[in-house]
Amino acid sequence: MYEQLKLDNQLCFRLYTAARLTMQAYFPYFEKIGITYPQYLVLLVLWEKDHQPVNDIAHRLHLETNTVTPLLQRMEKQGLLTRKRGKEDSRQRIVSLTKHGKELEEKAKEIPGGLAQKLSDKMENINCLIAAIPALDQLIEGLSQSK
Repeated sequence: MYEQLKLDNQLCFRLYTAARLTMQAYFPYFEKIGITYPQYLVLLVLWEKDHQPVNDIAHRLHLETNTVTPLLQRMEKQGLLTRKRGKEDSRQRIVSLTKHGKELEEKAKEIPGGLAQKLSDKMENINCLIAAIPALDQLIEGLSQSK
C-alpha cells in the first residue's frame, strides 16, 4: 500500500471529520433558537455589518452566490432577514436583518462560550485550537486562490 494513501495520513479526513463533529456539537444550540449552521454563518456576517449585498455575504463565507441565494430565501421566509433591490444597481440585492434576526443575536451570544466549554471539558489544551486559526486561514486563502 502507498503510504500517502493511508487514511491516517490524510489532512482532508481530519478537516472533514473535525468540521462534521463541530457542526454536530453546535446542533443543540441552533435547535434551541430555530436555525441551522449555514443560517448561523449568514447571521454572523450580518450581525457584524447589516445591509450587505448578496455578493459580499457569499464572498465573506467563501461560497458562490447561487449557493447563498436559496439560503437567504429560506431565511427571508422565516422572517430573519429581508432582501431588497439595490438603489444604485437594481440587479443587486441588499440583505438586511429583521427585528427577529437582530433579536437572535442576543440568544446566540451564549453559543461560542458554550461550545468552548464543551471542548475544554474534553481537551487538555484548547489553546492549541486557537493557535491553529492562522494556519487554517492560510489554508482557506490558499485553496480559495487556486479556484
